[in-house]
Amino acid sequence: MVFGLNITMFSYINHFAGTNPILDYAAIIAAQYMPIIFVLWVVYLWFKNKYQNTALYCFYASILGLSFDFIIGLFYYHPRPFMLHLGKLLVLHSPDSSFPSDHTTFMLSIAFMLIYFRKTRISGLILLVLGFLGGFARVFVGIHFPFDIIGSAVVAIFSSFIIYSLRTRLKPLNNLFISLYSCIIRR
Repeated sequence: MVFGLNITMFSYINHFAGTNPILDYAAIIAAQYMPIIFVLWVVYLWFKNKYQNTALYCFYASILGLSFDFIIGLFYYHPRPFMLHLGKLLVLHSPDSSFPSDHTTFMLSIAFMLIYFRKTRISGLILLVLGFLGGFARVFVGIHFPFDIIGSAVVAIFSSFIIYSLRTRLKPLNNLFISLYSCIIRR
């Protein structure tokens, strides 16, 4: 039943692929390159010195989220839609497990981490929308099922919550990275 719902939702979203070249191009760009916006934002936060701790927490949350994705992939394999000969494929992708989406986990881990902090909450909410759009685009282009994106959101919430909960314990590590960076810049 769940698999059927996943296929139905995928078919509905993906059936628009190939109908409009502008929409296809926008979806391909979002599916492949949306994470770059997240990387650039975290780099911006790093260079805006008062947000270096937040930038490091985003880094930790994304690494933890991707680690969870890797562990899930060791125990659970789910084929991608094109491997089941479903839908239209707009982007070539390796035939590996689709659950959860690494791209989406990466983006949403950063977005959720930013939402935890009052000073970065607005940017976190904007990135949350962009992250879901990027995940949706990956369904549109035929390389993920909708439940892959939902699974990524769960992983991202979990990983960002863990890092937020451990933020005071991670502060000495942050201080080390910030000190090393300061020493390198002074040279």
